[in-house]
Amino acid sequence: MCNTCGCNVTHGNAHLLAPGAKLSRTASGRESVSVLRHLLHENDQTAAHNRAHFDRHGVLAVNLMSSPGAGKTALLEATIDAIGKDLSIAVIEGDLETENDAERIRQRGVRAIQITTGSACHLDAHMVHDALHQLDLSEFDIVFIENVGNLVCPAGFDLGQHHNVVLLSTTEGDDKPAKYPVMFRSADLVLLSKSDLLPVLGDFSPDQARRHLQQLASAVPVFEISARNGAGMEQWIHWLLAEIAALEHRMGKLDAYTPELQTHAP
Repeated sequence: MCNTCGCNVTHGNAHLLAPGAKLSRTASGRESVSVLRHLLHENDQTAAHNRAHFDRHGVLAVNLMSSPGAGKTALLEATIDAIGKDLSIAVIEGDLETENDAERIRQRGVRAIQITTGSACHLDAHMVHDALHQLDLSEFDIVFIENVGNLVCPAGFDLGQHHNVVLLSTTEGDDKPAKYPVMFRSADLVLLSKSDLLPVLGDFSPDQARRHLQQLASAVPVFEISARNGAGMEQWIHWLLAEIAALEHRMGKLDAYTPELQTHAP
């Protein structure tokens, strides 16, 4: 988790290390270990803060993760086409550079906030917190967070999401769950994307991908899906609607016992 590449220090949390800031001084001889520990603690605190705001507004937050090119943005486009008239959707886009994916979302009339991470190969809770300042959560039913394409670092950072959805493209190896166990263990749902290519690909076995997941002791649902021809989209939409209903049920029960939720601005 970023101990080697150094991207644990991002523009979202760098203020914590500035001279005189909260984490600017560490125990002598333990600087590296202390900084990493405290940054992760601060990330988790901010993630909990983000999640509280999603909860308060009854907004389902879904973190989409995959390797580059697995079809996250195409999935979002197909999802908007399927339910965008019935549910209000916002997207937080994470990329090292450009607003290409955010523009694709905006062309469908959906609010998209771009986070450019520079050299950081993942989003963190501070970045998402800053992005939330640009959204009025009372206007939305779902916020999708499209993480940076990477099967390693994004799995180590809580953003405040309710669920992690990991895409595994049929153009990749079906052994990816075995090679990247941390990512796939973090998943609440796995989507085998670009399923329309299965007839012309002889080296990807959905059953083998499922077996690798089972070997990780993961019992999460696995859907074969194609944003191009719509295969599997009904299952995906049903899953989203069920999770929205479950969130509303949880928050309804909480309201019954809690007179007033925290209302601090993000």
